[in-house]
Amino acid sequence: MQHKDPETVRIVFFGTPELASYVLESIAESGKNVVAAVTAPDKPAGRGRKLHQSHVKQTAIRYNIPVLQPENLKSPDFINSLKSLAPDLQVVVAFRMLPEAVWSLPPLGSFNLHASLLPDYRGAAPINWVIINGEKETGITTFLLDHKIDTGNILFKERIPLDEYETAGSLHEKVKTRGARLVIKTIDALATGNVKPVPQSEHSSQTGTLNKAPKIYKEDCRIDWSRPVKDIVNRIHGLSPHPGAFTELTDNRSQTVFTKLFTAKPRYNTDKHPPGTVLTDNKTYLEIAGSDGKVSVTELQIAGKRRMHIEELLRGMDLSAIKKGKIKLPYLAKTGKTALFWSKLLTKPAILLTFLYIFRFKLAFSRKYPIFAMVNGSY
Repeated sequence: MQHKDPETVRIVFFGTPELASYVLESIAESGKNVVAAVTAPDKPAGRGRKLHQSHVKQTAIRYNIPVLQPENLKSPDFINSLKSLAPDLQVVVAFRMLPEAVWSLPPLGSFNLHASLLPDYRGAAPINWVIINGEKETGITTFLLDHKIDTGNILFKERIPLDEYETAGSLHEKVKTRGARLVIKTIDALATGNVKPVPQSEHSSQTGTLNKAPKIYKEDCRIDWSRPVKDIVNRIHGLSPHPGAFTELTDNRSQTVFTKLFTAKPRYNTDKHPPGTVLTDNKTYLEIAGSDGKVSVTELQIAGKRRMHIEELLRGMDLSAIKKGKIKLPYLAKTGKTALFWSKLLTKPAILLTFLYIFRFKLAFSRKYPIFAMVNGSY
């Protein structure tokens, strides 16, 4: 194979989301010769359903890189357009599977950046699944494309340790920055012939068995409170911020409130509560029982509201606000003196009737700040 100057290699880039656009920008900033960027067609988005350009297209326009947006990757017109560009190398980041007529075109080959240590976690969502499964380490891999998804010969790998409370969002940022550097390293190595592709069969997996990383569906995001709390926290973090782990809370009117959880911590103690029981002091914490402890929720988003830290949410749910007209019934599993106070208060008929009379005219405030009692759902 004829070696080339890495700065003159003709590169066609394939990608669509923000991660891919960051890699494309890094390649362009490094002085590489990107002759075209292939990305998804513009799609309507938002309330006005205006056409939205992909992140990669926006970056390509900024760097004066020609853009191709084929509907069909097997289209003769698209393939002829690629051939006219005479690419030496094709780089693929977060794009759909390429047909052989496309990936076999350049003499230096086509390679992909994958967000795991292949052959482990092949699939569409490795960033999510390594955290959901409680891994301590992940990584990134560049590999040559072949006939199957994520099975080609490996070029380079780089390990990434995971923090104790790593989220998909924080790992995405690590993959983005380190991945861009690894892509540039791979381009240079392929151009100069300083890399020997290695079959994935020669690479052992992290665990001895290969994990999969399939596409995330809605039911993968539903929290099962009968699970151990560590598993629940891993799922919350593995889906944070997107697509988001969710549960369905029941308010004091027995209505279901869709709620996403973004960050949480496990708590292990001797107190036993049925899975799904919610406990709070209405000031600083909100905990939900799992099978072996409690999940202390730190960030969440209630349907129709913005994402909030738990203390910010509970400021609007404090029972002391009753004097301000924000009426709430104590349906939560309370702790401490507050529970004792309300249990005594509501056993006195006169006070109870007065309370219910006030509640009748203050219901609107209660609806604005629903109090949650139990949690439903399974995955």
